Amino acid sequence: MQVNEEDRIAPGKQTAGKSNLIWALALLVIALIAGVWYFLSQKPAPEPSPQTAPMTLPETAPEQPLQTEAPVPEPAATETPTEAAPTPAAPTPVAQPLPPLAESDGFVHEKVVQMADGMKVAPLLNDNNMVRQFVVFVDNLAQGELARKTSPMKAPTQQFTVSDITNKTYLNPDSYHRYDVYADFLSDLNDEQLLNTYNQLSPLMNEAFAELGYPDISFNQRLQQAIKVLLATPVVEEPIELYSISVNYKFVDPQLEALPNAQKLLLRMGPDNTRKLKKVLRRLQTLLPR
Repeated sequence: MQVNEEDRIAPGKQTAGKSNLIWALALLVIALIAGVWYFLSQKPAPEPSPQTAPMTLPETAPEQPLQTEAPVPEPAATETPTEAAPTPAAPTPVAQPLPPLAESDGFVHEKVVQMADGMKVAPLLNDNNMVRQFVVFVDNLAQGELARKTSPMKAPTQQFTVSDITNKTYLNPDSYHRYDVYADFLSDLNDEQLLNTYNQLSPLMNEAFAELGYPDISFNQRLQQAIKVLLATPVVEEPIELYSISVNYKFVDPQLEALPNAQKLLLRMGPDNTRKLKKVLRRLQTLLPR
């Protein structure tokens, strides 16, 4: 390394303390220069490639042999987020074949119980000629009539009662609860399941309705008519006064007494149950085909 003449130390002009300090600094600079030169003069060591990298053996033998090559994936294990294996299509459910109309009671009973979803309605069902009875019952409702003998469900076992207050007779509100189980059953039905069951049973109901001899109307249309009749029933909150003729009771209010028998049935169910049924009927009105 060249040293400029101006950088030389002239002997005899520096004190001993300063001279020692200068020598120490000079040695430090020389050491740094030598280190930099050594670092720059070395060739960079080649980076080990994955193929030539030495394998570090474990201290203990592994349970399985070590792999020296990447395992070849199985065809089923090559799924990636962008190329996911297609999900197999679910099998199309096979429609359960319908029995003949005359032999359909067991089949229909099972479908109604399934719709009840655990609610014990089996004892309430009339199992004799269920489809034909239901169709006739709906046909009568559409005309405002109540065909009790063809009702798809049995009548309540609790007796109808009245209350005598200040020489007047009223429908006992406790009698409303006779119909709670019917209203609860209908209001708790799942719309989708109800519609699917109705569509499945439609061929049987159409066949039974054709037996009634209506040439210009379908059963769906008849059912929609029956729903409109029931939806027109008023909801009466106040006590309903009655009067008796022989063993029967009639409404004192002439407007209530003039209502169709189908609507009077809802009056006897009470305002709460009437509202429940109307809510169900409105849902059915939009779900059912016209």
